[in-house]
Amino acid sequence: MFGDLDISLVIILIIFGFLGAFLNSIVGGGGLITLPALLFVGLPPATAIATNKLAATLGNLTSMLTFLRAGKIDLKLLRPIIPLVFVGSMLGAVTVNYISPNLLKPLIFIMLVIVLIYTIVNKEWGNIENRRVITKKNKIILITVLIAIGFYDGFLGPGTGSFIIFAFIIMGFDFIKASGNAKLLNFTSNFAALIMFLFLGTVNYSYGIIMGLSMIVGAFAGAKFALGRGNAYVR
Repeated sequence: MFGDLDISLVIILIIFGFLGAFLNSIVGGGGLITLPALLFVGLPPATAIATNKLAATLGNLTSMLTFLRAGKIDLKLLRPIIPLVFVGSMLGAVTVNYISPNLLKPLIFIMLVIVLIYTIVNKEWGNIENRRVITKKNKIILITVLIAIGFYDGFLGPGTGSFIIFAFIIMGFDFIKASGNAKLLNFTSNFAALIMFLFLGTVNYSYGIIMGLSMIVGAFAGAKFALGRGNAYVR
């Protein structure tokens, strides 16, 4: 499986896998590093997206378990949301085979820039926990947004972790708890999309496993870094 891989290609997968997972464990957005890397080494877009899901699933599982052990994931809140995100992501993974994901790339960067600007302007945003009362209306809005993000993750992926984090911050969670909750939902959406891509046969196992092993190390290091530094530094 790995015998015919060029050493320079392997190095690229390892370096960018580690960097992507490290970043993703802290603030999300690791796919903005790993997906372009997979495209750079020559994978077609659909295969790159599918392979990225294999690697990202391993990375997100690692960071999710690290945050879970630290008590930064609200399982009671997320339990009814997980199945909806799972289904949304599977639908997105199916859709990617019929619509070019390149149409969404400019929108991703625009959204991330908007979020970055808002974070800089709102200096206390996500720094302290100030949860809003989760009314029925707020719950419906949050669930709808997270299902849409799950669909997007299955369809393309980069920036998903960041979008989920900011959804929780808007609801009043601090950065660390928002990041922890995002890891569980991001793992759910990654795993759901991966199942569909495996069924469709679009995953490059050699590239995915090499990058995935590197992402396990990067995710563990990133999660420990986030938990050790706290909200202010992560923000």
